[in-house]
Amino acid sequence: MPGLQTNTGSGRLRSLDFFRGFVMFLLVAEGTELYDHLLQWAAPGTLGWKIVEQFHHHPWNGLRFWDLIQPFFMFIVGVAMAFSLEKRWKSGASQTSTFFHILKRCLLLLALGVMLHCGYNRRLVWELWNVLSQLSVTIMIAYLIFKWPLKYQLILSFVLLLLTEITYRSFSVPGYEMAFVKGHNFGSWMDMVLMGKINSGGWVAVNCIPTAAHTIWGVVAGKLLMSRRKDLHKAFILAGVGLLGLIIGYTMDWTGLTPIIKRICTSSFVITSGGWCLVTLAFSYWLIDIKGWHWGTLFVIIVGMNPIFIYIFSNTVGGQWVNDFVGIFTLGALGAIGLTGEPALALNALAVLALEWYLCYWLYKKQIFIKI
Repeated sequence: MPGLQTNTGSGRLRSLDFFRGFVMFLLVAEGTELYDHLLQWAAPGTLGWKIVEQFHHHPWNGLRFWDLIQPFFMFIVGVAMAFSLEKRWKSGASQTSTFFHILKRCLLLLALGVMLHCGYNRRLVWELWNVLSQLSVTIMIAYLIFKWPLKYQLILSFVLLLLTEITYRSFSVPGYEMAFVKGHNFGSWMDMVLMGKINSGGWVAVNCIPTAAHTIWGVVAGKLLMSRRKDLHKAFILAGVGLLGLIIGYTMDWTGLTPIIKRICTSSFVITSGGWCLVTLAFSYWLIDIKGWHWGTLFVIIVGMNPIFIYIFSNTVGGQWVNDFVGIFTLGALGAIGLTGEPALALNALAVLALEWYLCYWLYKKQIFIKI
């Protein structure tokens, strides 16, 4: 959550700040088009090309590192949500006021998500594929069951996955009855109902239902971190459950039971990516909060202190103006010394990334945290 003060009994949960900042830094870098320029620069098939390819979504059945960024984002929101709601209620806020606070936040996230699609298209459109639009649903679902016993929250998360799986497999409308075929599945049919269009990349709006599991699991993880268990025990639980998720998810894909497809968020994808979320949080918690490793963490923590703001900024003002404006100077100077093409564009992207990082640093130093 923007500007969240996530505190355990012993102080700020720095590992969560780091995890969030790491994800946001990578998202800001994407807005500079750095990964695209690096991929074009690298020779296809080389080690460098294969590494940079991991920063692009898999075209369909498979899993790359970049496919984990949205699950990370949604999971982190859930973890932070556990801390912020408990803090809110301890300060005296009522259940009614909290509900309307969450409702307002979700509606604003939905509006911002749609606004970003309008910006991408340079015209008014009604599209619901953005992560902010998805979050507006997953946050509300996670909130509505927040007071449930943990086992029932977990049960509901898997019920959502099961219902999605059954729906995709059993849907029989002609042209949309092929469960795991791009553009011919239940999710694409729902897009026609909701928006009157199908995403050319195969993304679907109903991903918000299965990926609600990521936010729910984040809430459960957050409650575990706030519990009175020993710190090392918490890390082991997170890591153990995460590894189990990885085994189950990858096995579902390798055996052909359910393919890992991020673009329609199949159950195997949600379980596998959820496993990576838990393992990453466990490692961050162990390294930073238990072992006390803080060196270099502030560099990315700064970016995560205003997550929604910098995400929107990098995708609007950054992507549609700053990139080109900075290029006037960097590309001009680099061209004067004979450096052009993708290498120059990649360096320009790094210059933009540095400026946007400094914007985050300036906000951090001024203690300005933009909330929604």
